[in-house]
Amino acid sequence: MTSQWLIVPVAVPAMTAALLVLAMHYGYAVQRALSVAATGIQLAVAIGLFILASDGESRVYLLGAWPAPFGIVLVLDRLSSIMLLLTAVVAFGVVLASIREWDTRGRHFHSLFQFQLLGVNGAFLTGDLFNLFVFFEVLLIASYGLMLHGGGPKRLKAGFHYVAVNLIGSTVFLFAVGTIYAVTGTLNMADLAVKVPQVAAGNEALLAAGALLLFTVFAIKSAMVPLHWWLAPTYGSTSPAAAALFALMTKVGAYSIIRVYTLIFGADAGPLANIALPWILPAAILTLVMGTLGVLASRSLLDLVCYALVASMGTLLIAVGLASAEGLAAALYYAVQSTVTSSALFLLAGLMARAGEHASAKAKAYTPGTAVLGLYFLLAIASVGMPPLAGFLGKLLILDAGRTSPHIALIWSFILITSLLLILGFARFGIQTFWSRPRAADAAAAQPMPAMLTAVIAGMIVVLAALSVFAGPVMENMTAMAEQLLEPQRYIRAVLPPAATAGLVGG
Repeated sequence: MTSQWLIVPVAVPAMTAALLVLAMHYGYAVQRALSVAATGIQLAVAIGLFILASDGESRVYLLGAWPAPFGIVLVLDRLSSIMLLLTAVVAFGVVLASIREWDTRGRHFHSLFQFQLLGVNGAFLTGDLFNLFVFFEVLLIASYGLMLHGGGPKRLKAGFHYVAVNLIGSTVFLFAVGTIYAVTGTLNMADLAVKVPQVAAGNEALLAAGALLLFTVFAIKSAMVPLHWWLAPTYGSTSPAAAALFALMTKVGAYSIIRVYTLIFGADAGPLANIALPWILPAAILTLVMGTLGVLASRSLLDLVCYALVASMGTLLIAVGLASAEGLAAALYYAVQSTVTSSALFLLAGLMARAGEHASAKAKAYTPGTAVLGLYFLLAIASVGMPPLAGFLGKLLILDAGRTSPHIALIWSFILITSLLLILGFARFGIQTFWSRPRAADAAAAQPMPAMLTAVIAGMIVVLAALSVFAGPVMENMTAMAEQLLEPQRYIRAVLPPAATAGLVGG
């Protein structure tokens, strides 16, 4: 089934970014108007596409009307629709929060912001591995600019490391897709899903190497241990607005793992079935542990949020490693709430340290008044997984999905113990920040709270509350997504012509 709307999440940020470069000389007011309007359009379209995909049908857009697998194809299903909607919600909040706060510290913030959205949206929609690489490069190049936006030696140092590790990742990505293409003759995901089970026995080892190289790239993007070390220095050195948007990039890595290793190298991949599965669960547990230890060792709010993001990726990937419909549904629910929570916490770090050049809680701290304390408390309980917000339900769903796993004792032990340690880490930071500061110093540093930034953070907390209140219908949708992922024949038949899918069974 075709739909012309699929091109909009890619075309709108691409055209807006170009217009913003041309409009740079007309001042910030024009740039802000264009950027907010474009992001609002993307949000409206993402809502429409989410509703469109809720019928369970996969929809395609063939660029230039070239048929798959020869042309470029965009594919919309339940999974890509929820990721588009999540991106649009977070991006709309971040672009509003950045106005007059962080977008004035450089001339290209809004154009880079739209290029970043182009890369993220394209990665969620693309139907072939080469264009996944292309969109990865677009979002990474834009993230380089956003990461360095505003300058400073700390950002330059962290930016050098960030660029270096991602250049290595991009090189490995090219090796991976080259190897896979050499064996199969295609990079279209649906076509690969058909051809991988049929690969000659002599080429299985080479294809397995390509699949595991690809997994390594996605592990870098999702900050999986031992490839997580770049995240905290990078996100902790950039502006809070950029870091809030970057919270989506780890989910691009998680999305890629879910998409590729259920569709191409899933249960129907013959000798290469579930090739990455033995690696996911142990790496996810180590990621959760390292993120938790980072939270305990943090001395600034930005560091705390960075390592909490690493820990949340570990929790999410534990659910993915369960390789069941229940585990995937829980992972998707947790991915949505953890992204919103992390983005809100990054913005809160900026609110608490507006006077500091790098928005660090060690710098000239924003007065920790009652309203800021309330925002921190709510986001902290969401991050560590305490009731009543969605973080608690997300972890509860993962624990419930793990009941049928042979590794139930391991999964439950690590999730529960690290949750307790995360509570201690967030509580210690809260006590040091809100109760240990001299009140006279607080009064001297007092300044008005920025209304837009505060409203965006509060709005994200409302989203978390809504995810908790409407957890039943949300989980019904997530379960339908997981079931659709585990029935790849439906995706394949939507993309490929009937002659190419004649031998498929089921779906």
